[in-house]
Amino acid sequence: MRTGGKGTGGPPRGNGPKRGGRPPASGAPKGRRPSHDARRSARAAARPRPAEEGVVHTEPTRDPKPHHPAPRSAGPRKPATRKPPIADAPTRAEVKAATAQVLSTGVQQLVVTPDENEMRIDRFLEARFPQLSFSHIQRIVRKGELRVDGKRADSKDRLAAGQTVRIPPLKLEQQAERPRSARLDADTIGFLRSITLYEDEDVMVLNKPAGLAVQGGSGTTKHVDGMLAALTGKDGQKPRLVHRLDKDTAGCLVIAKSRFAAATLAKTFRSRSARKVYWALVAGVPRVRQGRISTYLAREEAYDGDQRMAVAQHGEEGAMHAVTYYAVVETAAQKLAWLSLKPVTGRTHQLRAHTTHIGHPIVGDPKYFNILNWELPGGIQNKLHLLARRIVLPHPRGKGTIDVSAPLPPHMRQSWNLLGFDDAPYDPIVEAPDE
Repeated sequence: MRTGGKGTGGPPRGNGPKRGGRPPASGAPKGRRPSHDARRSARAAARPRPAEEGVVHTEPTRDPKPHHPAPRSAGPRKPATRKPPIADAPTRAEVKAATAQVLSTGVQQLVVTPDENEMRIDRFLEARFPQLSFSHIQRIVRKGELRVDGKRADSKDRLAAGQTVRIPPLKLEQQAERPRSARLDADTIGFLRSITLYEDEDVMVLNKPAGLAVQGGSGTTKHVDGMLAALTGKDGQKPRLVHRLDKDTAGCLVIAKSRFAAATLAKTFRSRSARKVYWALVAGVPRVRQGRISTYLAREEAYDGDQRMAVAQHGEEGAMHAVTYYAVVETAAQKLAWLSLKPVTGRTHQLRAHTTHIGHPIVGDPKYFNILNWELPGGIQNKLHLLARRIVLPHPRGKGTIDVSAPLPPHMRQSWNLLGFDDAPYDPIVEAPDE
């Protein structure tokens, strides 16, 4: 039989609380439901009160805060405000690092200025980002990460004013700004003056020593391009390289002293209006005393990991046409020959690769000399015997013609004296055609 229902077995209706109900208020008469006022007084008495000073309540409660806040004082109500969470402010170093990160991971769109018209892409990047190495420039161009007006470009392509160059994210090394040493600049300027063959307001022609690099690279800290910073004018313009010579090649190196001269001279070299004459000492004597060498050259990876230029076939990847005229000036016992060389094109290592191609590599060439069991004559130094002897080009402002010749470097002078060669001011290659 069920219990707790309406039957006789259930508890009396007035005794004890109902299921789920409240207990009767203290002092209420048993057996009768307390009045409404009594229940309200009981509830008010049961509410927790604010603790008095020095008294701690230990009873657990659902909400430790009173249900009714303290009465507000009279007056206008202030709008409620939320205080933001307090965070540590970033340091200045952290702000700099964050800014550098944004710059290094962002794509830049650069517009070519009128002063940069006709500049080669690699030289444009060198001017805009001096911290970039030559190999880095070649890599981003080769991978197609650099775009000109949305199209892929080659490092040797020329830019036109108004074009847009897309630069990929560049992680430039932060270089510490060091104050320039007045003494070091004075020494550098003195050295550059000592090797200057010609100079005016627009152009300089330097007699670059053998062993001095033209530009910086991996492990190269001393180079002509870096030295030119000492000649920066009051207008902030630094002299610029117009062309390049190999590190071990001595002789005439043309420098532009303004952007106008750089753009004009670049066009002169590109149109082959500049006439260049080189002198070289080669192994053996060419059977044809004066001739023309015409091949295609392409870069190849050597067994030792170094890069060289090799004769290639037309249509091969990277193959570029190269033309050189040569003439034999004097010989020494059919073992050595003094050649006068006139390059029509300006390919990398062109003269060194071409003389090797005809079987007469340049003496002292560490990359291209390939004659086995060949002994260097006594008294001749094992250094590259190649001199950029003469440069002839129109002045960028139409002021006639610049015609400069460089003397033999010390190691070649020693060889010329030993072999009895007379470097009189005559050159059989001067009248060779330009094409």
